[in-house]
Amino acid sequence: MKKETRVTHQPAVTPPEGNRALVEPVYRSVKFTYPSIEASLTPEAKAHGFDYTRDSNPTTRQLELLAAELQDRDDAIAAASGMAAIWLALLGNVKTGERVVLFVESYRPTRVAVRRMLPRFGIEHSMVSLHDTEAVERELARPETKLLIFESPTNPMLQVPDVAALVAAAKRHGVTTVLDNTFAGLHNQGGFEIDYYVHSLTKYAGGHGDVLGGIVIADKARIRALRPQAVNLGATMDPEVAFMILRGLKTYYLRYERHCENAQRIAEFLVGRPEVERVYYPGLPSDPGHALARRQLADFGGVVTFDLKADKERTWAFIDALELFATTASLGSTESLVAPVQLYLGGDLSPAELEQARIKESTVRLAVGIEHADDLIADLAQALERTFG
Repeated sequence: MKKETRVTHQPAVTPPEGNRALVEPVYRSVKFTYPSIEASLTPEAKAHGFDYTRDSNPTTRQLELLAAELQDRDDAIAAASGMAAIWLALLGNVKTGERVVLFVESYRPTRVAVRRMLPRFGIEHSMVSLHDTEAVERELARPETKLLIFESPTNPMLQVPDVAALVAAAKRHGVTTVLDNTFAGLHNQGGFEIDYYVHSLTKYAGGHGDVLGGIVIADKARIRALRPQAVNLGATMDPEVAFMILRGLKTYYLRYERHCENAQRIAEFLVGRPEVERVYYPGLPSDPGHALARRQLADFGGVVTFDLKADKERTWAFIDALELFATTASLGSTESLVAPVQLYLGGDLSPAELEQARIKESTVRLAVGIEHADDLIADLAQALERTFG
């Protein structure tokens, strides 16, 4: 073989039988082949084989199976981002002339997708408060309503919906349910009869703020019906990203536990501060969602939101005074983050909708990392003292 050919057709190195890598390899190849056309058409090849990475890939498939098992389901589709997963769940379940129900307490990009973009396809929506049970029932009962999308807990105000009640209401009216379970994590809320779970794997699953990914999780029949659309849309997760998320998941439980422990301590610290008007965290016994969260969740999460007794200028000054909390809108990373809620997460809402969502100019969201809680509390204390005097 000429060397010009050899650099393209390189020597293969296959470990002998029984000799395996403890860390699975990353399958970077876009294309896969078989020894013959006939071999590519066998039932085994059709069911479990690989042809093109946009369709499926061994590394992304490993992530799909693991995430599905953690969420107590049996199949999943990995996507390029959390929003790609949300779009897949939406477009795979509604069509022109149908309606989506969502909550004003929802994640801002989800609201934008449903309120601004779906109408271009002739898909309408109803946005109500998750606390308005009569409105929820009324909108689910409309014959054109086909999908309910919601979060538990909600982003950014950590409201805790009654998941069982919402699922029961949706089933009474034949409405598909999609739960964005990113805040609660892959290990929570799998026991409910949710049709589709979506996650931003960028957050707690990846855990280090260095990869972007999402996933839709459901039973095999639903995922089988959804996969052709996922393949055609092309929002495919890169195998290298899948590998990074798989690596992150090895420490998922350890990290999530630390996030929750730190968040609990910070919430308790903030409750005692005179500069703080109100703290939103379901781990506090005083929180309205505490009892429901204890029934639905194994833990209370790594996000704490609170209102300062301040105007916008002083609120921003407090955020700028923080030294260990980086100002950005993400969460679930090893490092702690802070966001001015109205600016970053409420810009699409009217004044009346902001009030309904309980978002103020003084609302601050902390995405608590895994640093030592004493250092984080000391940083919050110094920023409060510098800002309020």
